[in-house]
Amino acid sequence: MKQYIEHNKERFFNELFELLSIPSISSDPAHKEDMVNCAEKLASLLNEAGADMAEVCPTAGHPVVFAKKMVNPKLPTVLVYGHYDVQPVDPIELWKSAPFEPEIRDGAIYARGANDDKGQSFMHIKAFEYLVKSGNLKHNIKFILEGEEEIGSPSLAEWAKANKKKLACDIMLVSDTTMIGENVPSINCGMRGLAYMEIKVTGPNKDLHSGHYGGAVANPINVLCSLIDSLIDKDGHITVKGFYDDVVELSKKERAMFARAPFDLEEYKKFLDINEVKGEKGFSTMERTAIRPCLDVNGIWGGFIGEGAKTVLPSEAHAKISMRLVPNQDCHKIAKLFTKHFKAIAPKYVKVEVKEHHGGNGFLIPISSNAYKAASKAMAEVYGIEPVPSRGGGSIPILADLQQILKADPLLMGFGLERDTIHSPNESYLLSQFYKGMESIALFYKYYSEK
Repeated sequence: MKQYIEHNKERFFNELFELLSIPSISSDPAHKEDMVNCAEKLASLLNEAGADMAEVCPTAGHPVVFAKKMVNPKLPTVLVYGHYDVQPVDPIELWKSAPFEPEIRDGAIYARGANDDKGQSFMHIKAFEYLVKSGNLKHNIKFILEGEEEIGSPSLAEWAKANKKKLACDIMLVSDTTMIGENVPSINCGMRGLAYMEIKVTGPNKDLHSGHYGGAVANPINVLCSLIDSLIDKDGHITVKGFYDDVVELSKKERAMFARAPFDLEEYKKFLDINEVKGEKGFSTMERTAIRPCLDVNGIWGGFIGEGAKTVLPSEAHAKISMRLVPNQDCHKIAKLFTKHFKAIAPKYVKVEVKEHHGGNGFLIPISSNAYKAASKAMAEVYGIEPVPSRGGGSIPILADLQQILKADPLLMGFGLERDTIHSPNESYLLSQFYKGMESIALFYKYYSEK
């Protein structure tokens, strides 16, 4: 694979840069045509790589790209999952180069989607191309590349249920995650779930003069801030009644295994430019971001925020809150508990509305599986060190749904790094990870066939 990459490097970059130049922002209706163009480009790349067929399939939302290469129906089938939609680019002024004009600098590809997830999905297409052209493909391979992951995959579960037979597989292979470090490869054995909520607090029926009414009428922003503050106690515990009922506590032995992963707290703080970390009492930073649930305000607004001053007591205040959940917690149950709790603690002098947005459940996979062992062996050969099993702090909610629908476990073989700043300005993907990712994926198929 290494030699194949070297011989085709220029073509790879041309193809990837064409993908990265398409502003496939799923959350913005103005980019609906771009979503279709990106899906069609991926289908074309899969056909050229050697798929028996590749098609752009309509859904209730943005289209899904499906492709397959059937070597022998009796052989194992690997379903590669990825997504081609990307996050919005704001704040645009912080980008050093245009987000949809990809370029290489400082040993990395810079563009929106360079890592998440066009770059990582592209690695699978090229590893597949190599296996087909070299005659080394010993499995059946299917691809499902969706266009709604960044907005919670609202259409994919129903589409997958309707196409269950088409998607039938033994495992799902996913590269949409990060590794612990460039020199510390890791394989995610699980991810947290997500419950995403929006709150509206209403006080008076219109904005008021803060001098005439201040001190006599409740300010919705003040009330909202107070309510949010009460959601987490001084020890970092979430106060929503019943929130922890289904959380499975890890044993001392399991926590000790988890702690084997290298982690430098001082480097972590330096990277983030913070003086100290903060989180749930009794747990390490790595545990807080992987094996424990959390609650965070993602946005809060209300009142006057323009230039200058306006002495207004606002009528409304709003907030968006996400709760990351651990396996065994149900996102819909948590959303209901949160809604009930928030309405119960709201004082009578305001009205409260709580809306549930997208969500999904977390999952875990065994490290004893043949697929995990094949991935571990492949990455050890490429990186020169055995990868560490880890858990991801983020969420890919659709994977838990697909796991239930297809009765197949996801294997998260991600090659991103924290330095890639996905979802933020100046998203990037190290060339070294791009190359090693393709090599590792190709070797995975080799070792998986030896099971």
